[in-house]
Amino acid sequence: MKSLFDPNVHSEIQSRIESLTPDTTASWGKMSVGQMCTHCQKPLELSMGKIGLSGKKPGFMKRMVFKLYKPLMYNDKPWSKNLPTVRDFVVADEKDVAAEKAKLSALVTEFHQQKDTTQWPAHPMFGKFTHEQWGKMQYKHLDHHLTQFGV
Repeated sequence: MKSLFDPNVHSEIQSRIESLTPDTTASWGKMSVGQMCTHCQKPLELSMGKIGLSGKKPGFMKRMVFKLYKPLMYNDKPWSKNLPTVRDFVVADEKDVAAEKAKLSALVTEFHQQKDTTQWPAHPMFGKFTHEQWGKMQYKHLDHHLTQFGV
């Protein structure tokens, strides 16, 4: 699995983001390209401790379920289409594509520049991820949505 900490992967993702236009449409799902760019900012912000998730922490049973699904976040298998989204990451209003692309691109670079970071905040639902797992998971999420939009 590729990692967003790899300089070549960082460049690849940036090129793919840059190729998005207001006319780019999704092959599946309900988001517009502007909404997708905003949505993709959220996991990056979460990983860097800029935002949290609203609501109560998951109870014991949910934590056990999340523990089973945790490896799927960063393994080599692509995510399925139309997976449910965390409520805090749902973007319902229309967004300016140019502005959201710029924000996403800046966050991708900011995350990439943390390639030497060893201490990461725990994920509110999945718990601790290693440095390697964070890099792979962020790439996998971005790749999933950029593929959704054909780039």
